[in-house]
Amino acid sequence: MPQPVSICVIGSGYVGLVAAVCFAEMGHKVICVDNDESKVKMLQAGGVPIYEEHLADLLARHRDHGVHFTADLGSAVAASEAVFIAVGTPQGDTGAADLSYVEAVVSEIARSINGYKVIVEKSTVPVYTNEWIQRVLHRHGVDPQNFDVVSNPEFLREGTAIIDFLHPDRIVVGANTERAAELLRRIYAPLTSGSYYKNPNALPGDLSDANPAKLLVTSAQSSEIIKHASNAFLALKISFINAVANLAESVDADIEDIAAGMGLDTRIGPKFLRAGIGYGGSCFPKDVAAFHWVAQQQGVDFQLLEEVRKINERQKDVFFNKVRSALWTLRGKKLAALGLAFKRDTDDIRESPAIDVISKLLDAGSSITAYDPAATERAKAVLPPSEKMSYASGIYQAATGADALLILTDWAEFASLDLALLNQALKFPIIIDGRNLYKPESMVEHGFTYVSVGRPANYNAQLGKPRKAILS
Repeated sequence: MPQPVSICVIGSGYVGLVAAVCFAEMGHKVICVDNDESKVKMLQAGGVPIYEEHLADLLARHRDHGVHFTADLGSAVAASEAVFIAVGTPQGDTGAADLSYVEAVVSEIARSINGYKVIVEKSTVPVYTNEWIQRVLHRHGVDPQNFDVVSNPEFLREGTAIIDFLHPDRIVVGANTERAAELLRRIYAPLTSGSYYKNPNALPGDLSDANPAKLLVTSAQSSEIIKHASNAFLALKISFINAVANLAESVDADIEDIAAGMGLDTRIGPKFLRAGIGYGGSCFPKDVAAFHWVAQQQGVDFQLLEEVRKINERQKDVFFNKVRSALWTLRGKKLAALGLAFKRDTDDIRESPAIDVISKLLDAGSSITAYDPAATERAKAVLPPSEKMSYASGIYQAATGADALLILTDWAEFASLDLALLNQALKFPIIIDGRNLYKPESMVEHGFTYVSVGRPANYNAQLGKPRKAILS
């Protein structure tokens, strides 16, 4: 096993917490810092603040051994060789990333440096943030010989973040000195040497000791752009296939067939060619806007990114209009909504298209009963329970007596519904599927009017009179 490194991770959100437990899993000694003392106490007591597969198990395995939690940033920095900054960089009014949290943390780090440290940008930041961090440290009088600043962007997907970290497609290190690059190589050596994968308790994934992780060393500026460019390109693929879906639907073509045909081209690939109600979450919307802002600041006309954003916003309106077309009028309609999170396998509702669609339907006079396996409590903070907005504890409870069922998130359990039971639960057997989880012909065979994205709508001509709901 490579020599362990003492690591401080500042921030215990999605990126920071996942990084902290994964570094501990790799054999390093980690101190995770957060200025929210109540959150620190919860983590120290064994609490798990976010829904993420494998996170609870790794926290239980390494808490108080490989990883410790504290609110004392100064002592954590002093005790560490590498300091990873994983605080929030929210989108500002102009589209630029708000780096005030990063600056505040760097100022605190400056007061605690007691020898050579490698300070690592783990948060998603615009190009030249590396230089600004160096300037802040210089302004605080830190000896340039006592630090290097490195960019090490994360490429984590919520819901699979732990596996993404331990079985990465690539590890990118933007270092402008060999001394800093060498420390990052030591940190990631358990993955790049394959030694982690020989561990009998290692989490399984695509990599192995015979096929270890690959590490790419670049300049700091290149590394910073790689992160934004990667997320912007994936967002572009989603918006592109949604634009094609709208064209396909207008000529009675099937976007699923089109996407399959495109994805078989190895230059394109099938990933992120899923038509639906658009992307959301904490990364794509923010990163597309921030990358566009960076381009504007450098005098580069990158209008393609603005079109990506516009298509994504319009897609929610496209789906809203599908619901209205299927039901004629929306005022007074009772609708079941499956899904609140922006994607499956997470409880994150930030920029969730599901939340936006539900808000539009509520404004149009509908009442909503929603169900999500993980995101209900977070959703209640932005869509509080009311006469028009309620939450169910299960799929069929949500569907009971509804005029139609909406599928808004691609949870696996939503793709394996008991269609006979669902048909009986609904007042009218109408499904508007924003994630294309079913074959239209199968839904018609089960007696549903089925409306999806980028495919011809399939209407059941035998709807007849509304039925009395039989489930409670």
